[in-house]
Amino acid sequence: MAANSVSTAPGTDPAPNGTSATRDMIVVENLWKTYDMGSEQQVSALRGISLKIKDNEYVAIMGPSGSGKSTFMNLIGCLDSPSKGEYWLNNQLVSALDDDELARIRNKEIGFVFQTFNLLARASALHNVELPLIYNGTPSAERLERAKEALRNVNLESRMHHKPNELSGGQRQRVAIARALVNRPSIILADEPTGNLDSKTGVEIMALFDELQAKGNTIVLVTHEPDIAEYAHRVVHIRDGEIASDEPSKRFR
Repeated sequence: MAANSVSTAPGTDPAPNGTSATRDMIVVENLWKTYDMGSEQQVSALRGISLKIKDNEYVAIMGPSGSGKSTFMNLIGCLDSPSKGEYWLNNQLVSALDDDELARIRNKEIGFVFQTFNLLARASALHNVELPLIYNGTPSAERLERAKEALRNVNLESRMHHKPNELSGGQRQRVAIARALVNRPSIILADEPTGNLDSKTGVEIMALFDELQAKGNTIVLVTHEPDIAEYAHRVVHIRDGEIASDEPSKRFR
């Protein structure tokens, strides 16, 4: 591809070798999400949000119920499309993609970690971690090795043949994190990852996210808990569909 045909996200300065000097993993510009409620009534869940998240950053998104943080999570997770504005992920404009293209981006670029784990009850930890690779057609031998590697990365290799009901809550969340890692995504998007865990186990899971970020992963954490948000390097507060504040967490001030 010719150099002048390469798209770069707004505000990303190309380095001489074609890579970005200060690489932005996520660039959101004037992002709106408006829902049609019928009878000519519209509700805007997001109102012109602009935000940048760099490669290997660890960012927490906070906000009260109804603030728009879940809508924002769905947009950056490519689960929905904005009504207006642009969203660049890993230097690719994804805000204008159709549903099939969004599904491909989700599978390739994003690892999801959910509050409820979302594991198959009758499948082993190893098979649960393999699932994203099955969906994208990864050959069996490679799939197995990558799933084992992902479980090693979350210190759960010894439990790989256990089913979810044979694991503790913290171990189940580790399986979910391994599943999120197995496709080697550009970002890990974690939605209330400690919501179903006791305090001690929650601390262990957040320590694991610290380790993953130290190894180079970009992490976006959606939470309503201030103490969990403080594990991130940066905290973005959303209120009434707009960014109310964006500042370093107390740990990094």
